Amino acid sequence: MRARKNARPVHGILLLDKPLEVSSNGILQRVRWLYQAQKAGHTGALDPMASGLLPICFGEATKFSQFLLDTDKTYQVTATFGIRTTTSDAEGEVVSEKAVSFSEPELTTAMQQLSGDILQVPTMFSALKYQGQPLYKYARQGIEVPREARPISIYRFELLSRTAQTADFIVHCSKGTYIRTLIDDLGELLGCGAHVSRLHRVQVGPFQAAQMVTPQQLEALNEQQDWAALDALLLPMDAGLQGLPSQVLDAAQQKAIMHGQSCQVATADAEVVKLYAESGQLLGIGEIVSGELSSRRLINLAALAPTVADDSSLLA
Repeated sequence: MRARKNARPVHGILLLDKPLEVSSNGILQRVRWLYQAQKAGHTGALDPMASGLLPICFGEATKFSQFLLDTDKTYQVTATFGIRTTTSDAEGEVVSEKAVSFSEPELTTAMQQLSGDILQVPTMFSALKYQGQPLYKYARQGIEVPREARPISIYRFELLSRTAQTADFIVHCSKGTYIRTLIDDLGELLGCGAHVSRLHRVQVGPFQAAQMVTPQQLEALNEQQDWAALDALLLPMDAGLQGLPSQVLDAAQQKAIMHGQSCQVATADAEVVKLYAESGQLLGIGEIVSGELSSRRLINLAALAPTVADDSSLLA
């Protein structure tokens, strides 16, 4: 869906409750259209069969989406045992079917083996690239390519409930974790195979499910053309940067940084810091090494609302 001709500048983060059976890019384009926004991007795709928290960054906030891509996440997961599929979820073709006969202590032991700092081989049905092409493109052609095991962390792997064939879990994990692969590996350890039959994301970095907004809410406000109410649903651009230390710049430091130069600061070294003007306006992201601050990602202040862009103190 294309942006409207009279698209408007929108800046901030929306915590969307992504519905089932729609791609992350598809719902992103719909939300962008509803907001009449010039620019938007999501912060880590959910599969069409997955639902839940999908942070969407608008405008200048897209410059900080990588920090949400790199953060930890939590999922509610339903696994179906006894059936292994090509994609490790319910959409794939069945690879094998076996009887389910493991005990709960055996399940607990298998979960413990997949907890903490572990190595995981990414699924072929992922967006990781091999020789310039996403793995899923090879997978759809029936081609398997080599993948290196990658270090991940499973901070919490908790069993919520279990039936004869299924189990519900909470999984809190590091970036780069494939839940489908985790459940597939669990099924292999238990000797019966397994796949993900339900996946719902409830946390991304500092954001929680209770903060989510549904597409239906956005549709209703769009029909009323209540742009103020739509914008009121957005979190500020630095909402996803809560874990980073802050550095306030005086006028001279700000001028240097905004012109691509470095400057001296009386602050301990930090790999990444949030940069603010004395007025409280977010300026971007910087790095401090040996007392010298340099920029890594800066906001285009002229692209913000007139009340910000017209402030000569910020643009000095």
